[in-house]
Formats: sequence, C-alpha cells, structure tokens
Amino acid sequence: MKEDWKFQRRRARLVEELRKKGITNERVLTAIGSVERQQFVDPAFLSRAYHDEALPIGMKQTISQPFTVAYQSQVLDPKPGERILEIGTGSGYQAAVLCEMGARVYTIERVRGLYEHTAPLLRSLGYRANCRYGDGMAGWESMGPFDGIIVTAGAPDVPDSLLKQLRMPEGMKPGGRMVIPVGGREQQMMTYIVRMGEDTFDRVEMEAFRFVPLLGKTQ
Repeated sequence: MKEDWKFQRRRARLVEELRKKGITNERVLTAIGSVERQQFVDPAFLSRAYHDEALPIGMKQTISQPFTVAYQSQVLDPKPGERILEIGTGSGYQAAVLCEMGARVYTIERVRGLYEHTAPLLRSLGYRANCRYGDGMAGWESMGPFDGIIVTAGAPDVPDSLLKQLRMPEGMKPGGRMVIPVGGREQQMMTYIVRMGEDTFDRVEMEAFRFVPLLGKTQ
C-alpha cells in the first residue's frame, strides 16, 4: 500500500528539525527520512508519530525520541556491511534506522511481548534484522564480535560482557565501538567507547539523556 503523503511531508519536516538540532550526518538524516515511524508507534499516537518526542508503546516502554535515535546513530556511525548489535529492540525503530544505513543488525529484546510484536513487524516492513528474545546485558556472543554496539537503555555501568564482544583492532583499523547511556535512573551520560586492545578501551562522555533502565532479566 502506498504511504499517505501526509506522513511523507511530516517525515521531511522532522528531518529538517533534526538538522537544526545538530544532526549533521547525512546518512543518518537519509535513514530517518526513509523509515516510516508511524509503523512503529501505538495507533493511539499516530498523529504524533513525527513529533520529536518519545511515545508509549505499552509494557512500560517507549519508542525513543527521533533526536535520540539520530544522535546515537550519528555517534556510532555504522558503515554498510558492519555487524551492529542493538541492546533493547523496543519498537524496532532504531533497528530500522540502522538497517537503512546498511548495517547488518542483531538486536535483543528482554520483554517477550515486545519481541513477539516487533520481530515480525520488522520482517513485514522488509528489514532483515536478526532478532532475539533474551538478556541484552549478556549480549549475543555467538554472533560476535561486533563492529558496533548500541544500547538503548540507561545502564549504571558498562557491562563487561558487552565490552568483550567488541571487535579487536586490526592493524591500523580501530576496534569495535559502543554507544551507551551510563548513569542513574534520572539521568545518564551518553558514552562512546572504542576497543583499543584486549583489555583496554578508550571512553568519552558526551551529552546527558534520560532512558528507561537497562535490566538483565527477561519477562
């Protein structure tokens, strides 16, 4: 079915809004301009699908604010063909953006109801993301190592299990990198980590955000 032209216009406006807010990576903006966010929101909030805001998706979870998705995507800067692990599939919107950027996406969701909804949704929309129901804090070791890991929930600290699944440096090529919000429940600092060696990691704190907490148990 052809998409409603109204959504296309709203998506174009959203892209320009994100550009004004500091998103400069054209590949990220093109991906945001391609993903039909209205497919990932609760029908009750359809009219707000292209507002730059987080929205409830049930089960005490939200679809992330587009700026947050764009910001994390810009920091990670996935290249076509790279293996990217996402912790916290949620609505599937971030995974769709990563797919649009050409990444080979592996994504884990701990809430069974969300996983059972989002995995088939991504497939129906043509996104070939590899979805798994499980504990995101443990990562997906059998599919690693990863060129990049993006964590879409706030963590009190960086899980060692995820650090170990980042790709090692190869010659002049830097190791795998991670984007993760780290801090308490009220606020986290977006943190960028690059693997420099077996047990060495470069770490840079960026801007403050507020995410739902990263939890280990599945439900």
